[in-house]
Amino acid sequence: MSKVKEELKVVVVQDIIHWDDEAANLSHFTAVLAEIKAGYSDLIVLPEMFTTGFSLGTESAAVFDEEMDVLQWMKSVAKEKQACITGSVKVKDGERFFNRLFWVAEDGSTSFYDKRHLFTFAGEHEHFAAGERRLVVECKGWRIGLFICYDLRFPIWSRNMNSGGLPIYDAAVYVANWPAVRSEPWSILLKARAIENQCYVIACNRVGKDLNEHIYSGNSGVIDPKGVDLAAAVPFEPALIKTSLSYPELADFRKKFPVIEDGDWEFGIGNA
Repeated sequence: MSKVKEELKVVVVQDIIHWDDEAANLSHFTAVLAEIKAGYSDLIVLPEMFTTGFSLGTESAAVFDEEMDVLQWMKSVAKEKQACITGSVKVKDGERFFNRLFWVAEDGSTSFYDKRHLFTFAGEHEHFAAGERRLVVECKGWRIGLFICYDLRFPIWSRNMNSGGLPIYDAAVYVANWPAVRSEPWSILLKARAIENQCYVIACNRVGKDLNEHIYSGNSGVIDPKGVDLAAAVPFEPALIKTSLSYPELADFRKKFPVIEDGDWEFGIGNA
């Protein structure tokens, strides 16, 4: 693990998504990110299914390989901005389809997390396979836990501890297409995950209306380990949320108020 950067600079992209049009979305997000100068940010976060919107049609899923267009685009952004970048897309891997969150590091190395909790209310489980493992990655020495939308409702999956009862991540990222009609649970659950896991929470949700007539308010932002909003976007409006996370403040809070050490790790999911 590399030395921890004391202040991690984060950019959260709350924006519209063109329905089932990867080329249009990549062009759109290229333009949106144009104002982020190289070296300004350490981490850029895009919404769930940022190349298609929450479309369950598998015919528009990208075939997974290291040369796929969206991965090449993410690598070019990571290199240009000198930052890690993450966001989910729908992919075909072998004979199965996944809602897959890609993580691309500044050096171009990649990893991915497949959404564990599929949104059965909308029939997501009828089209996509569920992931089987959590993923914790590193950015400037920070440990980042990665999650997708509906995962937010299941605290055991997000539990921030290993089999020794120690925290495994410093910040949790939740990318989403979370409708405005349920914006209140979204905001409450994000704060709950931050408080119970003594971590920063980075939340990235889309705005606009999709072809299923679902309206999205965004309500994206960054929350500190005490459940306090560090930064929040104006609902329903596209926004680039820019803020910094303080590792010394996180470490000091965990040391002075070590609630994680009293957690019931033996009833959780064990190591990531």
